[in-house]
Amino acid sequence: MIRRKFTLALGALLAAATLLPAQADNKTITLASLEWPPYTGAKLTEQGASVAVAKAAFKAMGYELKVQFFPWSRAVQLGKSDPGYAGYFPEYDSADLRKEFTLSDPMGNGPLGLAQRVDTPFSWNSINDLSAKKIGVVQDYVNTTEFDARVASKQQKVDVAIDDGKNLVKLGAGRLDLAVVDSNVFNYLMKTDPELKPFAGKLAMNAKVLEDKKLFICFKKDAEGQRIAKIFNEGLKKIDVNAIMAKRLGS
Repeated sequence: MIRRKFTLALGALLAAATLLPAQADNKTITLASLEWPPYTGAKLTEQGASVAVAKAAFKAMGYELKVQFFPWSRAVQLGKSDPGYAGYFPEYDSADLRKEFTLSDPMGNGPLGLAQRVDTPFSWNSINDLSAKKIGVVQDYVNTTEFDARVASKQQKVDVAIDDGKNLVKLGAGRLDLAVVDSNVFNYLMKTDPELKPFAGKLAMNAKVLEDKKLFICFKKDAEGQRIAKIFNEGLKKIDVNAIMAKRLGS
């Protein structure tokens, strides 16, 4: 009996020791993202404004956030299906996304607009005014509800690129009339992307904004995703999101 009790106790200790690393790992959250400076980027200070916000919110709750960067479509799929990732970000809200993901509370915002060529400025009042224009969009990006609905119903001509930089190159070369892009992303790329140097001073943001978009983290739509989203949302309440964003966006 004494030997049996010792064996059971030893077994319990070994099991506890085996569980310790897993428990420690549970304090580390991994998210997928993309190169979308100045919001996210592997080589940016604190990996960008949105990553800085996300890390600060999780840190406020005693968690560490690790972010890995991929092409956008890959990031979305990893966030949705790969058990190694709790989700992906940053993302715009949409009804379709909420069917597949648990969205966090807003973690900042960015002005989504239209880039244009300086020599062909475009004035518009409603989304209908854009229908005759060929507009560049990024593959698998959510834009605005109204704009995306018009694209889906083939009421809006679009040309798809893999990222914002490629869209702006097409715009500068005259292959597009306009390109959907966040104005902070536009400003960053025009300053830093070598492919856009030939178009310096030739591209600008249209004065009218499509929408000031809120940014979110998309967590998996399961009990664990909901649990992590709740932790993150509590962390957001403990930090100054606007101050962190402003510091990293240089405003």
